[in-house]
Amino acid sequence: MDMENKKYRNFILRNYNDLPQLSALSDQEREAIGVVGRVLPFKANNYVVEELIDWGNVPEDPIFTLTFPREEMLAKTHYAQVKKLIDANDEAGLKQKVYDIRMKLNPNPAGQEHNVPMVDGIKLHGMQHKYRETVLFFPSQGQTCHAYCTFCFRWPQFSGMNELKFAMKEADLLHKYLLKHPKVSDVLFTGGDPLTAKASILSAYIEPLLTKEFSHIRNIRIGSKTLAYWPYRFLTDKDADDMLRLFEKVKKAGKHLAFQGHFNHPVELSTDAVKQAIARILNTGAQIRTQSPLLRHINDDPKVWANMWKEQVRQGLIPYYMFVARDTGSKTFFEVPLEKAWNVFRKAYRNVSGICRTVRGPSMSANPGKIQVLGVTQVRGEKVFVLRFLQCRNPHLVDIPFFARYDKKATWFDELKPAFGEEEFFFQKDNLLGKYQKDIDFIWE
Repeated sequence: MDMENKKYRNFILRNYNDLPQLSALSDQEREAIGVVGRVLPFKANNYVVEELIDWGNVPEDPIFTLTFPREEMLAKTHYAQVKKLIDANDEAGLKQKVYDIRMKLNPNPAGQEHNVPMVDGIKLHGMQHKYRETVLFFPSQGQTCHAYCTFCFRWPQFSGMNELKFAMKEADLLHKYLLKHPKVSDVLFTGGDPLTAKASILSAYIEPLLTKEFSHIRNIRIGSKTLAYWPYRFLTDKDADDMLRLFEKVKKAGKHLAFQGHFNHPVELSTDAVKQAIARILNTGAQIRTQSPLLRHINDDPKVWANMWKEQVRQGLIPYYMFVARDTGSKTFFEVPLEKAWNVFRKAYRNVSGICRTVRGPSMSANPGKIQVLGVTQVRGEKVFVLRFLQCRNPHLVDIPFFARYDKKATWFDELKPAFGEEEFFFQKDNLLGKYQKDIDFIWE
C-alpha cells in the first residue's frame, strides 16, 4: 500500500454506486443502501472500502455492516414507505416522511437536551455538562466523521436536523464557562469527530486551556473514530504533523491528553496504517483509551472482545468501556438483551490477563447516568439484575448497588422495573437526582 499517495475519498448517496466492490451485492442489497441511507446518515471512504471490508463476506462482514446501511436497519413499514416515495420521485413527500420517521427513532437519547448548560443567560448548545467533573464540547468544525457508523447515537448531527444538533463555533464561550466552573477538571472534545477539523482549528480551542488561567483543567480528552476510519489523518494528511505537535503541547503544559479511540472490531486494529498512527500518537505522550458498544451482527461474541482487548494492549492502548447500544436510530438491528451483554462481557473479561481488565461494562449511558450491569442473581427469592452507577448526575449515588426485576428481553435501562415490588428505584425517591440537576454548582458544595 502506497501510504504517501493515499488521499481521502468518501462515498455517500450521490456516488456509492461508483464502487466496483458493490458488484458483490444483490440488487436488493444495493437498493437498501439508497433507501435506508435517506433516513440514517451514510458515508464510507476509500480506506474502509479498500483495507477493512472483506468483500468476499458481504453483507455479513462486520465492517460492511458497520458502515453500509442494510434493509433490516429500518422497520419494514418505514422501508416500504420511503422506497415508494423514492420510486415515485416525490421529493417533497419523501422529505416529510423521512423527517417523521426520524422523529420516531428517539433522535436525542438519554435526555441529552437536559445537559445543555448556560452562561450569562445564554444556552450553550454546543456543550453538555452532565457530570460534575467533565464538560463535553462539540466544535462546529468537527460535526462530521470520516465515515458514519450505522449504529451512531448522534446521527441527528449529520442528518440536517439542525434543531437537534449540538455544535458551537465560539471558543470564547467555552473558555468563559470553564472559568466560571473551577471544579471542572476534564474537557471532552467530541462530535461527530473533532479530528475531522484542521489542526489549526482545534488548536484555537485547546491551546488557551494550557495557560495558568485554566490550571483547574487537568485532562483534555478527544473522542474520535479517526484511528479506525482514517488513520492517515496522523500519517499523510497535510496537517498530520501539526496535529501531533498540538498533542505534544498538551503534554508539555503538564496536562493529560486522553485520546478516546472508538474501535468496534479487531479488524480495525489490523492494518499497517492504524498501527503506525497509534505509535505516532503514543510518541506524543498521549494515552489512548478504547471504547465500543456491544453490537449484534458486529461484535456480540466474547472471543471478538477478548481478541480486541488483547490486541489493543499489545499496541499500547488501554481498554476503557464496553457500552450497551443506545435506544436510538437502528437500535432494533443492533440491540442485545442485557443478560447476554453481561455474559459477553464476563466471558471476554475472564479470558484476558489483568492488564486488559481496565475495561468496564456493560454500561448504559442512560438519563440518570452511566449504569453498569454487574450481573444476574437471586435475592430474597427473586431473580434480579444487579446494577450500579459508574457516573451519575448526583455523584453521591455512584457505586451504590441496586436491583431491577429480571427481564430476559430488556435491552435498555428504561425497560427495567424496580425489584421486590418497589414502585421506584432508590435514586427516584425523594427526587435525589432533581436536587442536583437544578444547579450543578450545588454538587460541589
